Amino acid sequence: MTNVAFIGLGRMGHGMAGRYLDAGFTVAVWNRSKAKAEDLIARGARWAASPADAADGAEAVVTMVADDGASRAVWLGKDGAAATMKAGSLAIECSTVSHQQALDMARELRGRGLTYIDCLVTGLPQAAASGKLTLLVGAEAADLDRAKPYLAPIGDVIRHFGAVGTGTVFKLINNLMGAVQIASLAEGVAMAEQAGLDMNLVADALATGAVASPQVIRHSKRMVARDFSGASFTAALRHKDAAYAVALAETLLADVPVSRAALAAYEKAKASAPDDDEGKIIEIVSQPN
Repeated sequence: MTNVAFIGLGRMGHGMAGRYLDAGFTVAVWNRSKAKAEDLIARGARWAASPADAADGAEAVVTMVADDGASRAVWLGKDGAAATMKAGSLAIECSTVSHQQALDMARELRGRGLTYIDCLVTGLPQAAASGKLTLLVGAEAADLDRAKPYLAPIGDVIRHFGAVGTGTVFKLINNLMGAVQIASLAEGVAMAEQAGLDMNLVADALATGAVASPQVIRHSKRMVARDFSGASFTAALRHKDAAYAVALAETLLADVPVSRAALAAYEKAKASAPDDDEGKIIEIVSQPN
């Protein structure tokens, strides 16, 4: 039996942790709220008192937490995982963190004899629970080879972008483009409403026409219906990812006006309803002139 520690049991992490149990791993779990772990414990996971407790004896530690601060805390904070990880074990960061955070964690954990890779994920919670995520990896080739047995339960596609940090770069690009698409979709839907168009026809045309990206397909009908039940990604998380992406973009490009506009739109959505579905941004932009 292979020992894995899984830290962070939110919408994505809970299903990912369950996949390790499905695959026959010995799994220790930690989360700020134990309630989110109860069904995993019932399935055989060991509840850990801290990230350090979870990591004790694990060959790989996988994290899926909210942001840079949470990432640093669970790796290096008081009772952080790095305190008990054995030399040579794998530190697999699935959290969407900033590019600088990924580089900093790689440097600090390598200094402790650990192998850090950034392995960000794309896919909805259903994909996480079924092991169908796409994994966006930054790692040395040899480190990725070592990590593959620990990645197989959670993802069926691995995209290896290069050295540590490159998986994070692509994930931030991906999520920034998502912010742009969803914010512009909200404005388009609001325009159609104010112009008096048949909104059922608008929703269908958007979801099947030339602009029908996965984000447009997913959110167009929900925005028209104002149905935001079953939120899988919140306004606060979309804003956080866009902020990390814009900060990176501004170190690489002379100007990023479209990206900054999307970030500003989600700043308003976050201020209004941070924990609601990201598509609810339609309610921010739909006020008539």
